[in-house]
Amino acid sequence: MSNPRFEAAAASAVAVLGPQRARTLAALIEQGRGPEYAAAEFPSPRTSGEIREVYRTIRAEDIPGALAAAYLRGLSAAWSDRRDQAEVRTVWSGPSTPGVPVRSTARVLTEVVRKARTELLAMTYSARPYRPLLQALADATARGVEVHVVVETREGAGGLLDGPEPAAAFRSMSGLRLWHWPVDRREHRSARQHAKLAVADRRVLFLGSANLTESGVRRNLEAGVVVRGGTAPERAAEHIRALMRQGTLQPLPFPESSRTR
Repeated sequence: MSNPRFEAAAASAVAVLGPQRARTLAALIEQGRGPEYAAAEFPSPRTSGEIREVYRTIRAEDIPGALAAAYLRGLSAAWSDRRDQAEVRTVWSGPSTPGVPVRSTARVLTEVVRKARTELLAMTYSARPYRPLLQALADATARGVEVHVVVETREGAGGLLDGPEPAAAFRSMSGLRLWHWPVDRREHRSARQHAKLAVADRRVLFLGSANLTESGVRRNLEAGVVVRGGTAPERAAEHIRALMRQGTLQPLPFPESSRTR
């Protein structure tokens, strides 16, 4: 099979959906399900657009559903093999040492945000405005990236967080969606939203001890890893999305009157 238009649409869809969801799409196409049904399986504006483009090219190029599904499965398998080859590097904040090359948390985290093209998921316990990171997040939303940030709340922290709400660090941003873990959804009163990570396009995962604050990414002695490839980025994103779908994580509205005009 050689059809450049369909091949381009399929490759773009697999890149956005990931191998597992792309195989689900292949099954739906093979079953004769239409584009509206398939798009509803993956409720995201970006994924819906990619799925509809696959269907448009199938119709325009008169490609049999079984053949299109087989191509998608083969492409998904190739992506899976590629992702199995993970690259893991350490990341540090704070003082450096001679002779040991390390990458700084601030630089790596900002790069992860800047390289996101479709989806960025981040989690933090504390947050304070850090201009380079906020600018990278603003640029991401401006280019159409779906950005979600999960923060702890002062109520959830049980008095362990001083100052303004962590969500206030993002009050000047439009297009960014804030989430939290409501206290009434926690099995234990002492449970905290303590995860600190960022995952871009389900391909790159930053995981470490640093909060989204200047102290965390620059001044404190913090350690983490950045994972490119393998299954970890996709699994992390799937877990966060599942927590959102089941209501464990819920949207955190920010009063419009508190936003920077």
